[in-house]
Amino acid sequence: MTQKIKVLMVDDEKRFRETTKKILMKKGFETLLAETGEEALEKIDQNPDVVILDIKMPGMDGHETLSRIKKIKPDLPVIMLTGHGGMPSAREALVEGAFDYLSKPCDIDFLSDKIKEACRQPNASADVEERPVISVMIPITEYSSINEMKTIQDAINELKKSFITKMATTQLMETGHRSILVTGNNDEVKGILTIRDLLEMVMPGYLSAPKPSLADSIEYSPMFWKGMFTKGIVEKKNICMSDVMSPSPVSIDGRSNLMEAAYLMIYKNERRLLVTVSDEIVGVIREQDLFFEMEKILNS
Repeated sequence: MTQKIKVLMVDDEKRFRETTKKILMKKGFETLLAETGEEALEKIDQNPDVVILDIKMPGMDGHETLSRIKKIKPDLPVIMLTGHGGMPSAREALVEGAFDYLSKPCDIDFLSDKIKEACRQPNASADVEERPVISVMIPITEYSSINEMKTIQDAINELKKSFITKMATTQLMETGHRSILVTGNNDEVKGILTIRDLLEMVMPGYLSAPKPSLADSIEYSPMFWKGMFTKGIVEKKNICMSDVMSPSPVSIDGRSNLMEAAYLMIYKNERRLLVTVSDEIVGVIREQDLFFEMEKILNS
């Protein structure tokens, strides 16, 4: 006789918890129940095969519970449950190590299939050799930087140097940085200046200003912009870096996997991330670095 799959169901809604248990038992699963994250951790020693974990719970929420479970049993698959409007949080759980996420209420047949799938692939990623972020990044010593008190002209001259083809770690940086880190007097990263920041800087100020209340239909025509690009950059060449730069990019731990880097770039709308180790910035990973890694994976 085939051994039953043991499921640990963690949800603070009593009715949902007990109803789901009855249905899962009819489907042939052995089911344990926990009302809180704390209780779920206590029942991990009963060796469930799969955990079904609600994200929003009082006290220890699903994210913290997931993190604690992964420290106790890294290979234990966890399926997250999310209510309406909780998709960003659920996607974040995938980065944290969840097997998958489902919306509540979920189709019980679909949930059943997911449980079986999780048991077939308890640690599917373990067999895949993949370099961590720190092995793909550009070291901080190789990335262009400039003090926040320098001018825009200084920044443009420094940024141009980064487009010179050179070796950095194991890859050619043919595309240049397209950005420059802005640092304070103690070399701490205060922000970043990108080519887009420069383009926004030379735009006519009236484009971002409120239109006159009686002239909402007015559209500003580019036909009057002749010479404005040249004039704009010449007039603003002596502006201080700190007046134009963007905030510092989102940071990521150097030990993180590449999917987490890709996720942060997409959902945080970042083209590059600061890479840290023990809270110290050690490099930058850019979207083109992930592209180079894609090419390497396919052609290795």
